[in-house]
Amino acid sequence: RRLLRTTAWSMAESVGLPFGTYVAVTDLVSPDAGLLAGTAVVWLLIVARRIVTGSVTALLMISAVVLTIQTAVAVSTGYLWMFQLQFPLANLAMCVVFARTAPTGKPLVAQLAEEVVALKQPEAHHPGLHRFFQGATWFWAGLFLLLTLGMAVMMVTEPYKLFMLLSTAVTIGLTVVGAAVCVVWFLAVLRRLGLRLRFSAA
Repeated sequence: RRLLRTTAWSMAESVGLPFGTYVAVTDLVSPDAGLLAGTAVVWLLIVARRIVTGSVTALLMISAVVLTIQTAVAVSTGYLWMFQLQFPLANLAMCVVFARTAPTGKPLVAQLAEEVVALKQPEAHHPGLHRFFQGATWFWAGLFLLLTLGMAVMMVTEPYKLFMLLSTAVTIGLTVVGAAVCVVWFLAVLRRLGLRLRFSAA
């Protein structure tokens, strides 16, 4: 139950609330106003979290980075190709965010695992698990780089409607595949290291 609550709230504040605001304001006013409102909501959530808890989740920061880039590009220009450019740019930003944390003591995948699915590591961090989280963070950086390059090519070669359809399908597909690979990889690492998952009774 705690796992479900943690996951639901994390997704709601980082995706649900900003996207819901974007949809509502877009219907009432305009797409540009919707993007501005959604971006404002995610930054207000960051400020509120900082004041109340003293920390901000990695997923919320990722949402803020992506929304800010998309809003800046979409609002600052009316050119169609500039609107399309926001998609590879957002993925490039994600690639940089993941790659920047991969070689550190706090790889982003470890932070996301703790914040989104409440995966708590032992107090004394296991070096094998740490190597997995570093490797998984590099893996996601590579996926976002692949998405960046793929969308850049599609932006030049495909018409607008087909680009939007393909970019959505490819993003969802790679995300699902990436998550599945990481789950299988993680379970294999646990078996190799002789570790077990233990679920809380709460």
